[in-house]
Amino acid sequence: MNFVTGASGLVGSHLIQSLLSKGETVRALYRNTIPQFKGSEKVEWVKGDILDVISLNHAMQNIKQVYHCAAIVSFSPKQAIVMLQANMEGTANIVNASIEHKIQKLVYVSSVAALGRIREDAPIDETMNWTPETSNSVYGKSKYLAEMEVWRGMGEGLNVAIVNPVIILGAGDWNKGSSEIFKSAYDEFPWYTNGVSGFVDVMDVIDAMQLLMHSDVQGQRFIISGSNVQYKEVFTHIAKVFDKKPPHKQVTPLLAAIVWRVEAVKGMITGKTPLLTKETAATAQAVVHFDNTKFLKAFPAFSYRKLEDTITRTCATLKELHHLS
Repeated sequence: MNFVTGASGLVGSHLIQSLLSKGETVRALYRNTIPQFKGSEKVEWVKGDILDVISLNHAMQNIKQVYHCAAIVSFSPKQAIVMLQANMEGTANIVNASIEHKIQKLVYVSSVAALGRIREDAPIDETMNWTPETSNSVYGKSKYLAEMEVWRGMGEGLNVAIVNPVIILGAGDWNKGSSEIFKSAYDEFPWYTNGVSGFVDVMDVIDAMQLLMHSDVQGQRFIISGSNVQYKEVFTHIAKVFDKKPPHKQVTPLLAAIVWRVEAVKGMITGKTPLLTKETAATAQAVVHFDNTKFLKAFPAFSYRKLEDTITRTCATLKELHHLS
């Protein structure tokens, strides 16, 4: 049986649907409310939390394969402590329970943020690690420390593999996470930067995870990235598919520096999470390229979906979900 954490998230929900479509059985955690998506009624749901060791050990009885997708993604300073706890301690608990129950394999969803993604002098590959100089986010630090827990588990005999996705595109909750990109474009957000990052289809991420789970590959991590593209190009394509006005005002580094400071002050006054932070401002300006060749060499039959097709499919799904014209 497969055990999936983060079932309500973009990756977790798509992974579960893929596993069920192949006739596999799935057990998943939920904290308060059982997530609702296609096929969710076929899941064996267990109430619990990755920070609750007792409920976690109960949920992992008779499990053979673990997909650890749960994580907090935030660039708000207010969320730093909670995020570090969930991402690092939660992963440590998953690793310990996996060792305790002698699972066959653990596939962990990390992030390119754990590699230190602020590197403009050379493409980022799997040999790199987070450092204070190459990462501007507490999130990156939290994922790096979580990976250390996974490697610690490997040292204790656990069979592991890690995926490091770039920005994941897919139809999820467009009020949070990477799916917010689609809502911003639909709302005709006017600003753009000349920053470059990697983008990947959520379906490619879950396909890669399952390939790793059922392969002999272990003790390695892989960047999962379809293509390196300008943010402006991605936002423009999404806007066109939605038949909305594309971004047309450039955000300069100076303007970004002013805006994130203004947003920080507004956040302190209102108590709301800032729309732009120092971390997200720096990331949006960076020109970063990711090397995806390691996974392609390990699995030569695998190929990435075209970015244009991903955007078209995701926009269509979001239109249906939100009853958009």
